[in-house]
Amino acid sequence: MDTASPRTRMSVLGVLVVACFVALFARLWYLQVMEAPQLVQRASAQSLRTVAVEAPRGRILDVKGRVLVDNRTSLVVAVDRNTLAKITDKDAYASALAAVFTRFGTPTKSATVKRRISASQYDQLHPVPVASDVSPEVMVFLSEHAEDFPGVSVSRESMRVYPYGMAAANVLGYVGRISADALRTLQPGVDPDSGAAKVYSADSFVGLAGVESSYEQDLRGTPGVETIEVDSKNRPVRRVDYQSPRPGSDVQLHLDIDVQLRAEQALADKLDVLRGTAQRDGTIRRAPAGSVVALSPVDGGVIALATYPSFDPGEFSGGISQERYNELLDQNGVSALVDRSISGQYAPGSTFKLVTATAAISHGLINGNTYYDDEGVYEVGDPPRPFTNAGGVKNGGIALPQALTVSSDVYFYWLGDRMDGTTYIQDTATAFGFDQRTGIDLPNESAGYVWTAAEKKALHQKYPKAYPDGEWFTGDNVQLAVGQYVITATPIQIARAYATLANGGTVYQPHVAWRVLHAGALPTDVGGILRTIEPVVTGRIDLPPEVRDPIMAGFGGVTTGLGTATSAFIGFDQTSFKVAGKTGTAQVTGKADTSLFASFAPMDAPRYAVAAVMEESGFGAEASGEVVRHVYEVLADRPLTAVSSATQGTRD
Repeated sequence: MDTASPRTRMSVLGVLVVACFVALFARLWYLQVMEAPQLVQRASAQSLRTVAVEAPRGRILDVKGRVLVDNRTSLVVAVDRNTLAKITDKDAYASALAAVFTRFGTPTKSATVKRRISASQYDQLHPVPVASDVSPEVMVFLSEHAEDFPGVSVSRESMRVYPYGMAAANVLGYVGRISADALRTLQPGVDPDSGAAKVYSADSFVGLAGVESSYEQDLRGTPGVETIEVDSKNRPVRRVDYQSPRPGSDVQLHLDIDVQLRAEQALADKLDVLRGTAQRDGTIRRAPAGSVVALSPVDGGVIALATYPSFDPGEFSGGISQERYNELLDQNGVSALVDRSISGQYAPGSTFKLVTATAAISHGLINGNTYYDDEGVYEVGDPPRPFTNAGGVKNGGIALPQALTVSSDVYFYWLGDRMDGTTYIQDTATAFGFDQRTGIDLPNESAGYVWTAAEKKALHQKYPKAYPDGEWFTGDNVQLAVGQYVITATPIQIARAYATLANGGTVYQPHVAWRVLHAGALPTDVGGILRTIEPVVTGRIDLPPEVRDPIMAGFGGVTTGLGTATSAFIGFDQTSFKVAGKTGTAQVTGKADTSLFASFAPMDAPRYAVAAVMEESGFGAEASGEVVRHVYEVLADRPLTAVSSATQGTRD
């Protein structure tokens, strides 16, 4: 039985109610007075968002300060996905946008628009770009029909422009919108002036090839920062703060655009002349592709790097279609996106005789006066297998210089036979920089290979079907001596080897970039230089006079008199600018020969090393030799001549 009076029970209840109110008011006082500053700051942070504002990329200049890559303003159409979420028929919306782009000169499929809208790297706050570099007519049309395209905006963005069109596209590269993977993994550079990080965002453009890729951290600008207040649904309300972006640094190259243009034009013209004609054995020349490399023997600077076919980097600026990309991958059976100057792998043919001659003299097998009777054929093995000179030419008794000048294969077959069982040739090739990447500051370089007996055996053991014969024969060494069968090299490796001979034995790492400049600085302004890319020596080869002089003498005779490249240099004044070099013709089963020519000039004080390689184009003198001559016309300030229609050669 409860004996407590009603008055007592009411008193206890009242105390409890008062205690609850006291606790509640105490908590309210604590939150509103003691915690107020922290809560206000936290609430403000939750309502503000920061958005990166893309900065203009740095320019790319040639050695004389001429602008090769610049920026221009582009119209970009973007879609607000918050608004898009309210639209019922999203497929019809995407189709309507694609129709507008196509109508005004930017052919676009609705599937492309839908794919871009759903790109995973963009958050809900940031509008998603669906078309770049659209015409002003698109902007006008969308503004006049805004009610039909809710959430669509048109803004102006910086975009790459190429004043010289397709020139040096393989060197310069191109940019594109950053991928989701790259956004997660790409490391930002640092602003050289402010020290701020050059962070990436979902709408950033990055270098995807060439110098644009290799020097991404320099060329990329420092993004600006826009602070936006958003509502509870993450929709923008107003701009709170804005920090302007800072343009990226300029990159100046060793490349000379005049030489580059000449190399590209001569290469394309000569391939066009040769295409469809028959070489000496009746094989039809397809002449589909080729490359030209011009280096400085003094420091390894790249003066020109031409490849054919090529592409227009401007096509990538606004986003290239898959159809067009596929077309570039198949230009008459070859890809326009492959830089053959650094990644094409070819048998070097007789240009490799530089290595064989150096190995033979350096190991005491011959000297500059050692004669051999060249009867046009050299037999190896039992039963004998004949190896012949091109065209079966008999050169008679000749020493090394004459063997190089007239390109006697028999003389070098003899040397290859004498060095069989050794790695003299392979070791010398490595010293000259073959069988390894040069380290040029461009992506996707190939290494080539120079097999040894051990490597051939290992390949057979690992891949018996692909390499059914693992034994090394004397015939392998004989063919290696003339740059065939067990060797491939890239054009830049060949050019570097001749540059190494020209400078007396220093092997330089080729480099395209010369220096990095403050944004907008004049190349002549010393204070505008951020850093210089210093020459890098990757090796040295011992070339004393008794080794170098006979080889130099042989190469010096190639472009005059009885030399194999005399026809290519008819009319070229060499009085004060002597060109030394070597023709090469590499046989390819079932196809026309690969034409090669490697050289340096002027011979008495070399400043240039130029090499050309042309696929399925015939003898070295009749194709590559002439292309190199046209490049030297610019380098030596000689009168420019037209590409010859002559296509028949008689000697390597």
